[in-house]
Amino acid sequence: MSIQDFIAVLPLVALATAAVMIMLAITFYRSHLLTLAITLAGLAAAVALLPLAARQTPRQVTALLTIDGYALFFTGVILAATFAVAIFSYVYLRRRTGQHDELYLLLLLAALGAAVLAASSHFASLFLGLELLSSSLFVLIAYPRGRINIEAGIKYLILASVSTAFLLFGMALIYDQTGTMEFGRLAVIAGNTDGAGLLTAGLGLLAVGLGFKLALVPFHMWTPDVYQGAPAPITAFVATVSKVGVFALALRFFSEVGIHPHAHLFLLFTLIAVASMLGGNLLALLQNNVKRMLAYSSIAHLGYLLVAFLASGPLAVTAVAFYLSAYTATTLGAFGVIAVAPGHSGAEAETLQHYRGLFWRRPWLAAVFAAMLFSLAGIPLTAGFIGKFYLLDAGVGSSLWLLVFSLVAGSGISLYYYLRLVVVMYMRPHREGAREGADAFPWTGSLTLTLLMGVIFWLGVYPAPFIDMIERTARLK
Repeated sequence: MSIQDFIAVLPLVALATAAVMIMLAITFYRSHLLTLAITLAGLAAAVALLPLAARQTPRQVTALLTIDGYALFFTGVILAATFAVAIFSYVYLRRRTGQHDELYLLLLLAALGAAVLAASSHFASLFLGLELLSSSLFVLIAYPRGRINIEAGIKYLILASVSTAFLLFGMALIYDQTGTMEFGRLAVIAGNTDGAGLLTAGLGLLAVGLGFKLALVPFHMWTPDVYQGAPAPITAFVATVSKVGVFALALRFFSEVGIHPHAHLFLLFTLIAVASMLGGNLLALLQNNVKRMLAYSSIAHLGYLLVAFLASGPLAVTAVAFYLSAYTATTLGAFGVIAVAPGHSGAEAETLQHYRGLFWRRPWLAAVFAAMLFSLAGIPLTAGFIGKFYLLDAGVGSSLWLLVFSLVAGSGISLYYYLRLVVVMYMRPHREGAREGADAFPWTGSLTLTLLMGVIFWLGVYPAPFIDMIERTARLK
């Protein structure tokens, strides 16, 4: 590895170094605040190193990693999301007894795995990044070792193991037919090899494995239970960072290999997209638990992303990058509110009844939550509206009319359950004394939520600078 290669991977090195520093700090002195400070410093250092790494792009670092503008853009999204999750975790855990230092170590390792996925150009790095991400998530979901947490962690462990088996079998079939595990060589070799049926089967198994990781229908059954069982900040991490890393990987891989020449694979993704958009929204209508409702909502949003994924042309990558960024900020804000909102007897505020009259107890918190729900619904002046507009543009430009119709129909259905929660928050509470129990939470949580809401409205009102940055950096060859 040359010095230029080392500079290109410095953001990943910074993440790994921060994880090692936390391990050393835990060994000699346990302090929740110190561990948080090391975590935030490591993430900030990784972000600061992104421009330095960008000067060396595009660069192939061994056969495993491609460090280009695309990888660095999604790495930046992953780092920013992890920064917000770390702050929400501190706010969430300070109300609970016990030692929580290991959680931040696992957060950094999971973020490192997601960043490796965004830069992967080889099946080996794909598998290593995915296992680093998944292995950390097993423990994070089971944190802080309550019955429902452990149950959710075990469910994720079992189903993630099954999805990994699909991925490995698919990789084996592809390697058998092409003799290579490098993404860039697959497209060239695949077009000149016999046994196209086995190659398509391998790509299909790979799609099934990634479908489990992205919680797309019909591979979504673990999602509501895991979202409900995991602590709210970790649910935010699963819903954002893990999805960004896996989707960035999927878009790079299938853009390199080409999905349109494989008609059966294209049809499979089309059916998955339609089922996810409609099924996720219809199932969310039935939920009174807010975390389960957002879980089904996330299934629908990943279905929306498949519209741009299946579209052709340069607009597809721009649409995916913008929508994933907007979705990440919005979802972080929504679960951030759940993390800091006061529940009963120290429990999370999960059900709709917990949010009845929230405006009269915490008007700012209710306003932030409403803004996030409006963005998820795609209401104008929010990032969600611009994101869906780009997805529709990509779908219409490629004449994917079934997907476009499903996106519009799914968005219309989602208005009901998003606005239902908004109405509940602004209803009068059942009893007087609406402001009782409005205990203060740290200014860090309040500031983070405020910044996220600012991002949502900035991207919804004046998205041009961010879109220009995406078009300059987040491009695939």
